[in-house]
Amino acid sequence: MTDSPWGWQSVPAPHQAEFAKSDVWQRETIADLAQARAARTPDAVAFVDGVGTLTFAQLWQDAGALAAGLAARGLVAGDVVAFQLPNWREAAVLNLACAIAGLVVNPIVPIYRDAEIRQMMGDCRARAIFVPAAFRNVDYVGMAQRAAEVLPDLRHVFTVRGQGDDDYAALLAAGQGVAVPRADVDPFGVKMVLYTSGTTGKPKGVLHSHATLNRVIGRSAAHWGVGDGDAMLMPSPVTHVSGYANGLEMPLVAGTLTVLMEAWNAADALALINRHQVAGTVAATPFLVELAGAAQAAGDRLPSLRFFACGGAAVAPDLIIQARAAFAHCAPFRVFGSSEVPLVTYGWPTNPELAASTDGQIVDYAVRIVDGDDRDLPDGQEGEILAHGPAMMLGYTDAAATAEAIDSQGYFRTGDLGVRDVHGAITITGRKKDLIIRGGENISATEIEIVLLSHPAVSDAAVVAMPHERLGEGVCAYVIVGADVTVGDLVAHVAASGMAKQKIPERFEFVAEFPRTASGKVRKDVLRASIKAAVEAEKASA
Repeated sequence: MTDSPWGWQSVPAPHQAEFAKSDVWQRETIADLAQARAARTPDAVAFVDGVGTLTFAQLWQDAGALAAGLAARGLVAGDVVAFQLPNWREAAVLNLACAIAGLVVNPIVPIYRDAEIRQMMGDCRARAIFVPAAFRNVDYVGMAQRAAEVLPDLRHVFTVRGQGDDDYAALLAAGQGVAVPRADVDPFGVKMVLYTSGTTGKPKGVLHSHATLNRVIGRSAAHWGVGDGDAMLMPSPVTHVSGYANGLEMPLVAGTLTVLMEAWNAADALALINRHQVAGTVAATPFLVELAGAAQAAGDRLPSLRFFACGGAAVAPDLIIQARAAFAHCAPFRVFGSSEVPLVTYGWPTNPELAASTDGQIVDYAVRIVDGDDRDLPDGQEGEILAHGPAMMLGYTDAAATAEAIDSQGYFRTGDLGVRDVHGAITITGRKKDLIIRGGENISATEIEIVLLSHPAVSDAAVVAMPHERLGEGVCAYVIVGADVTVGDLVAHVAASGMAKQKIPERFEFVAEFPRTASGKVRKDVLRASIKAAVEAEKASA
């Protein structure tokens, strides 16, 4: 067993020793796969974005040059390189360059702001970060520079699509023609650290290897029937586990073409699907609803589209049925997974009934459904979902969090509640973890509560999910106040904390007390039911 330069446990981790000893894990890195594709199909297009295209040969050449440019700036194998980029093709080059050089990547979703990026990069001790020089009127450069002022390990702030010596283009130019020896990379070692919100309010750093990610990508491609030359539309952020795996790395594993969307727009998606004859996509549920609506409005049944995998929020069975009717050949289906256990279920492309009524077929994982005492429950009974398989994470950056999340048999405690049926399908019924899933993004209720409680007028706060017509779930804050305060005051207070705007509660409920258990814990199930009833009543009377 080896350790990373930062002390993270490398593989074989105890819960993954069986995979390291067998032929389950692929022993090639993404760099190995990319080099082979560049030699075999150099002119095949790997990535398309709003600016241009990249063939496999161009991708390999640019990634090698960027690796050389980073080496010239003092970055060495094992260093962590963060990137907070939109869905631009430069992200694909950077990701591959890091694999060539043996650098660990830290993707950061663009919605995060100062508080989150400081915490994430501080935890993984990132040496460098790539940010857009300009994007959506957000000062990403300023945020990164402010982080560098307080994080001693962060030595470089590089821009993309900007100017100057610290821009991506300058690094690329400096590395052209420079031979850089390939790093000796352990395909079973830490390749990526990706932060996901938890119930503690502190994001957890999820560690993955080339082997774990290649496993889920390869299995996904086989299950969905995509391969060489098939186009995949990627509207999900490439800094999120779904967009990263299916957008940045699927072309290298399966030979697909990724069509990158910088921002979601259903009409634009319609045009891109037709232009590139897109076969499938993996995206949040609201995107499926809007794409189906746009297709029906345009009288376009998108004949090339074969599948749409969605998840990350509650999905009504009728939604899947209606979406299927909108397309000529597309099978929409629900999937279930997380950053820690990517795609425990892969959906039902060929079974419309199960695609609509369940959250997918268990593939490549052993799953336990357990009660509060970790006793296995029979099919049909609700319990917490535990999963173990070759695509699960190596662990967290925090060893104590890893020990808490993975049981003695190597199963990850998902915190999700569900039932398994005789078909080997999982249906999610709720969450044990206190997370709000807004448009596919995890939001920690505790994190927002901590900020609200720092307001002098707030004596107590409880944040829960509320129904949201488009995004599945929105953020509702129940507050007990001891002085006069307005909704506007509280919104401004949360915004001033540096949190992403998606975490600002969309609704505040001022109450005198919270419902509590006998031990004093807030009954958030009661609060969720209350706000759900209020929203439904308001909708009915509108």
